[in-house]
Amino acid sequence: METAISLIGGLGLFLYGMNVMGDGLQKSAGSKLKSIIEMLTSNAFIGVLVGAGVTAIIQSSSATTVMVVGFVNAGIMSIFQAIGVIMGANIGTTITAQLVSFNLEGIAPLAVGIGVIALLFTKNAKLKNVAEIIIGFGILFIGMQFMKESVAPLAKLPEMRDAMLYFSKNPLLGVFAGFAITGIVQSSSASMGMLIALSSLGLVPITAALPILYGDNIGTCVTSLLSSIGASRNAKRAAIMHMTFNILGTILFIVILNKPIVALVTRLDPTDVSRQIANSHTLFNLVNVCLLLPFHKFIVKLSMKIIPYNEEEEEADMNTKFLDERILETPSIALANTFDEVVRMGTKAEKTFKYTLSSIKDNDPKKNKKAYDMEKTVNKLQRDITNFLMKLSTKSLDENEKIATDMLFHIVNDIERFSDHADNINEISESIRERKIDFSKTARQELWVMTDLVIKNFETALSCIKDYSVDKKIEVLKIEKDVNQLDKTYRDTHIQRLNNQLCSVEAGVLFIEILGNLERMSDHSQNIMHRSEEMYRSRRGIKN
Repeated sequence: METAISLIGGLGLFLYGMNVMGDGLQKSAGSKLKSIIEMLTSNAFIGVLVGAGVTAIIQSSSATTVMVVGFVNAGIMSIFQAIGVIMGANIGTTITAQLVSFNLEGIAPLAVGIGVIALLFTKNAKLKNVAEIIIGFGILFIGMQFMKESVAPLAKLPEMRDAMLYFSKNPLLGVFAGFAITGIVQSSSASMGMLIALSSLGLVPITAALPILYGDNIGTCVTSLLSSIGASRNAKRAAIMHMTFNILGTILFIVILNKPIVALVTRLDPTDVSRQIANSHTLFNLVNVCLLLPFHKFIVKLSMKIIPYNEEEEEADMNTKFLDERILETPSIALANTFDEVVRMGTKAEKTFKYTLSSIKDNDPKKNKKAYDMEKTVNKLQRDITNFLMKLSTKSLDENEKIATDMLFHIVNDIERFSDHADNINEISESIRERKIDFSKTARQELWVMTDLVIKNFETALSCIKDYSVDKKIEVLKIEKDVNQLDKTYRDTHIQRLNNQLCSVEAGVLFIEILGNLERMSDHSQNIMHRSEEMYRSRRGIKN
């Protein structure tokens, strides 16, 4: 019982250390992770490099494949792109096994001490990220030491040695054991850590370790399979491809390549079983990718046979396109995708307004209906993005990312309010048609001048979200000033028309209501620009 408790404690420290180190690496990479993903093309080879690079940064192939499932589910990555990234993730994850196979437990406390001191006494965000990496590194190896010490008594048990010998003679049982362990702890790196801890005490020979190692690679697919539940059919296909790739590799190695890999790793490190296991893990994944990459289209087609095409798979336009909760596993990418989704929501709000204006110009009830439908879409996107941002705010974010998350909350609300005012004008448009009210030629010209400025201001403000500049700020402020001046001027000229009986009182009331909504829409554009400026200043370290 004591052994089990110590092993669980050591495993917990190992996983926590790996998580802290991964968070630090991810924060250091920041938005570069998003740029790495955007390098993707239909070329599967580039996908392999991207998958290996991203997994090396976030220290988890499971997180990478879950992220891929999320991207495929969001429709921003095809399954032909996904297969390369999934293959590459298997290579990237071998770095952890290589790291823990070295006996670095002696420097672990020193690493934690240095990391904590740096974290407490520095205000520099980049240095804090480096400190997190060092702390995670130290905790990981302290956990490794705990696991080694906890399993030490097992070395004296003949039953344990007999069990390992049994795995050597019955590789399928070893594969199942590796699959079960990784499926339970949801981390192939953690199960590899336990395997290396056992091997360091001479409990697990390489012949017994290899089947368990193969099973670990299959077990890591459980995370992506669970992640695909409730997702799109393409996302399910991505998870199936991950499973297919690892199963085919396992069959290939058990049947053909097992003896050659044992001979090679034994020759490289004749006495160190921990290094033999780490090298086997790396070779398994490298060779597996090299052999199966030429057949990646076959694996994709197989997944499409297992999950056949459905004509109704196209997701509704009302749903978010770039957001998926699986991407929250990688907060920096989740935040970058949120920017894309917020801008997309803004374009929907602009469409609401343009449909409304068309309904006034063309006296077309169909345009009113389109405007109402688009407003519903904007409202749903606002709810979904806000919920996503709330979940994102609980994740490990650096100071700049926290500020960006807070600002996006406000920007989303400003966009929704812009769309609400467009909806108000849409209702006025229906009243104009139903009551057969007609604006004077001058009034119409004034409206089109003001609406053109409001649209231009909103478009400039939206562009500030991802690409802020001082020139854009000046333009937004100038247009906002012009809109305010026109609002005052047109109200005065409207009073003159009323006095001269050039328009009806009824038409005048509706005209004034439209002006009021337009002026407030421009206010929200200015708000969006100011929130974008605050994010920009935070990233650049500019103080007020």
